[in-house]
Amino acid sequence: MQVMTKFVNCLGMRPTWQFGDVYGLDPELLSMVPRPVCAVLLLFPVTEKYEAFKQEEEEKLKDQRQDVSPDVYFIKQTIGNACGTIGLIHAVANNQAHLDFEPDSALKKFLEQTSKMTPEERAAFLEKDESIRVTHESSAQEGQTEAPSLDEKVNLHFIAFVNVGGQLYELDGRKPFPILHRKTSEDTFLEDAVEVCKIFMARDPQEVRFTIIALSKDSY
Repeated sequence: MQVMTKFVNCLGMRPTWQFGDVYGLDPELLSMVPRPVCAVLLLFPVTEKYEAFKQEEEEKLKDQRQDVSPDVYFIKQTIGNACGTIGLIHAVANNQAHLDFEPDSALKKFLEQTSKMTPEERAAFLEKDESIRVTHESSAQEGQTEAPSLDEKVNLHFIAFVNVGGQLYELDGRKPFPILHRKTSEDTFLEDAVEVCKIFMARDPQEVRFTIIALSKDSY
């Protein structure tokens, strides 16, 4: 998690909020997570079961229009291996009112420049953004010690959960649109997001490679 915190700090987000592991899903372990929590990231394996579900969900939601708030900041993922960066952008972009930035923050500048763009235009803009890409590459190398060896074909993916206007959204740059899950509040956000994470886990009960990360106000 230090790699993530360092990444956003290098891009000019002040460390008043930090990323930290959620060690377990029962109420006692969740109570140990510093509050408030403004975003939750889920790292999970992309399996055949998940891909089948994703396809099904997309078909279903094409017909049922979701009432997605125009305030949700969503960016498509067009760069390979950038799901961590996209997840962090989703976490930060949808919480700008809570977070603090340095005056010359590259991340804040990126969010301001892309605020009126479509998700596809944002993705194209990110591809050209040197400051974010260079920081991503150096953070990725730093985090390599924990990464699986190249022989293991592990396809892990990061997504973000955020609270926008009292609604819990799942933001995944590989999906065509945000997924609106349920009502939420600042007080119950972590528990509500974890309930959705549990559904991901139940879909692949044999899998153990799930990591949940919270962006919290207090330092860990």
